[in-house]
Amino acid sequence: MLDIADELYRWVEQGRDFAVATVVAVGGSAPRQPGAALAVDSEGTAIGSVSGGCVEGAVYELCNQALEDGETVLERFGYSDDDAFAVGLTCGGVIDILVTPVRASDPAVREVLARALGAAATGEAAALARIVSGPGELLGRALLVRPDGSYEGGFGSHPELDRTVAGEAAAFLDAGRTGTLEIGEQGSRCGSPLTVLVESSVPAPRMIVFGAIDFASALVRMGKFLGYRVTVCDARPVFATAARFPDADEIVVEWPHEYLERTEVDGRTVLCVLTHDAKFDVPLLRLALRLPVAYVGAMGSRRTHLDRNERLREVGVTDMELARLRSPIGLDLGARTPEEVAVSIASEIVADRRGGTGVSLTGAHTPIHHEPGTARRIGSVA
Repeated sequence: MLDIADELYRWVEQGRDFAVATVVAVGGSAPRQPGAALAVDSEGTAIGSVSGGCVEGAVYELCNQALEDGETVLERFGYSDDDAFAVGLTCGGVIDILVTPVRASDPAVREVLARALGAAATGEAAALARIVSGPGELLGRALLVRPDGSYEGGFGSHPELDRTVAGEAAAFLDAGRTGTLEIGEQGSRCGSPLTVLVESSVPAPRMIVFGAIDFASALVRMGKFLGYRVTVCDARPVFATAARFPDADEIVVEWPHEYLERTEVDGRTVLCVLTHDAKFDVPLLRLALRLPVAYVGAMGSRRTHLDRNERLREVGVTDMELARLRSPIGLDLGARTPEEVAVSIASEIVADRRGGTGVSLTGAHTPIHHEPGTARRIGSVA
């Protein structure tokens, strides 16, 4: 639901009633992952998507029904071998969808969801936990968790349940994860099981592009398209300008390794080194390959790559650290133009993030959609 927070928060501010359908679980090949949502307001306006088109019509009707009767429902959609015209996923997968009415007549749920939507819309870190399977009176009940562990809202059945879910949701938030967990009705492994969907809203991940060259301009645009907060860094003020990089969120004129030493990175950050100049590359990569970031790639020919590796070994970079370096940067697409090279680099970043192989899907027997993970049970080893 938080993936369409901007528009939904406007609906809340305008006082609209609406129903939101959220993907809570997937099986097999499915086009959207848990957290994807479609919402319908009382005037019939729809935003978002839960399936890429396969079951949108049926989900739209479920949202209208929820608005009318005020009931939260959990619905499963899958492929029907018996009836090719039945509502289902033509890709052969299965999705479970929670449909929740958000109406002025139920202020407790509306207030919690409104605050979660507000946090997501403004880029604040927060996690929204909702019960998606369990006793009917608990379905759709919500709890909002902040990074400091504080929470608001709740499930109203047992105080320990709120505390336990808040702790688990905080762990999801810390990792920037969206997924489900299973927990006992009283907040332990005992009692009837509940399934809880936790959606994390975190600030956009960072892409830092080192080297203010033409290829960087195209990569900045691609990074923005993929949802990154993009910084361009170059030591040369004549090249690192807003006029050359109008799409960048930030432009830094500084020696790359000095900037990387002082800026904040995390496990989602991607570093793209496009300078292919040893005086910039070596001190920068020496530091970058020792940081807990998601991706480090460096531009250059194969000859440049081999020479750079030797220079890095000379300054103490180990073979294990070098194994993290994606160089020459990007996938083999035969790219030539800056835009094509940007697609090549972005493709490698996505493949690395999602566990893809980078090979053509035609004739392959690998999954199209890689599994992001399964439901977690309280007390299990993660």
